[in-house]
Amino acid sequence: MNGLSHKFLASLRVAGVFGSLRAGVVCGACLVGLLSALSLPAAEAPSAKTGGVSGANSGRIESYAFAKDDWPWWRGLQGTGVVPADQAAPWEWSETKNVLWKVAIPGRAHGSPIVVGTALYLTLAEPETETQSVAAYDRATGKELWRTAAHKGNFDKKGNAKSSHASSTLACDGERLFATFLNDGAIHCTALTRDGKIVWTRRVGDFVNHQGFGSSPVLYGPLVLVSADSKVVGGKVVGLDRVTGEVRWTRERPKLPNYTSPVVLSVAGRDQCVLIGCDRVESLDPLTGKLLWEMAGSTEECVTTTVTDGTHIYTTGGYPKNHVAAIVADGSGKVAWSNGSRVYVPSMVIREGYLYAVLDAGMAACWKADTGEEVWKERIGGTFSASLVLVGDRILATDEAGRTCVWKASPEKFEKLGENQLGDEGLATPVIAGGKMYHRAATTKDGVRQEWLYCVGVR
Repeated sequence: MNGLSHKFLASLRVAGVFGSLRAGVVCGACLVGLLSALSLPAAEAPSAKTGGVSGANSGRIESYAFAKDDWPWWRGLQGTGVVPADQAAPWEWSETKNVLWKVAIPGRAHGSPIVVGTALYLTLAEPETETQSVAAYDRATGKELWRTAAHKGNFDKKGNAKSSHASSTLACDGERLFATFLNDGAIHCTALTRDGKIVWTRRVGDFVNHQGFGSSPVLYGPLVLVSADSKVVGGKVVGLDRVTGEVRWTRERPKLPNYTSPVVLSVAGRDQCVLIGCDRVESLDPLTGKLLWEMAGSTEECVTTTVTDGTHIYTTGGYPKNHVAAIVADGSGKVAWSNGSRVYVPSMVIREGYLYAVLDAGMAACWKADTGEEVWKERIGGTFSASLVLVGDRILATDEAGRTCVWKASPEKFEKLGENQLGDEGLATPVIAGGKMYHRAATTKDGVRQEWLYCVGVR
């Protein structure tokens, strides 16, 4: 796919009409507006990008054409962890090989970097000063460009030992950055300009910490979608106006702990905002929050971000039961298949009709996506929290000790292609864009832990 096509499709994602275009039902005026937006600076983009949906936003919403080497939100341009082969970084790296730059970053956090234009953006958490921040780094050199505190004080001391106070990944609409943090017993979403000025902060809702918070924001049309599932006080998912932070819609969720991010997928002929966990699977209209359908087919606590083959969505969970399941996403309530594998934390990838996963306990697996037939399963060792990244026909799986196993995405057999090491702790998911890999990892020396931001590329 050429650069223009990537820019076009990414702008459609922000415009909220990606699935409609694929289905061939975008109105002519909307298409003209979107094409015009590609050739205009962001500030001049037309409001037609709302896809002709009236009442979604009362003000003008800017459009932004992302390049194919941008990675503007969790799991990349399509939200699936898939990277085109022509964006691949080197397949071999270490502390002394193919590291173009490495910079120390403060505190402890697990959010992945995002990449837009000439900058990387990252969430930070510094427990010593109880500061949660957003920072920008020069893409070419790693130099810190700015750092803006979103919250100071009121850190929640509960949560899983593996959690952090900045485990969510940012989202960028080309003009604004959106960050979600747990602070002072509530979930907050903050919008910043790309030069670090806070535009607005919205308190989404109360939150009772169980294992931590790591749900990442999702952009769709004029909205930023934020979910916060919580025990005792109940959870919610909201659609906030990207420009003003005003609440456009709210849907209440059960009083159960859960950790997944919402995701908008083009599946079964329409765009659907899918949420898994809390003992259910929910599909919402991403522009209005209206319930499209819901059903059993998930367990109580889930972490992964689901993927689709266009017909099914795939739920995985780990408490109180382990499961992987294929849900027919047309509202029929059908479960195509399920098994008892423990894919609790790392999100999966799908390629050419086959589903690839790494089980938390160090097993790589391949299933036929439509039937669930197990094609192969192989032990690769390690414990995994980071999600899989698919680059062309290769899969990268980074374990909690900083080791990345590379294997071929093939149903024929498991074929390990290599192993690489950065640091000695890796809970964040690496990002690959423009022939480089950007990765957050940590080292511990003489009992002192230090986080690093790496850029891996060909020297």
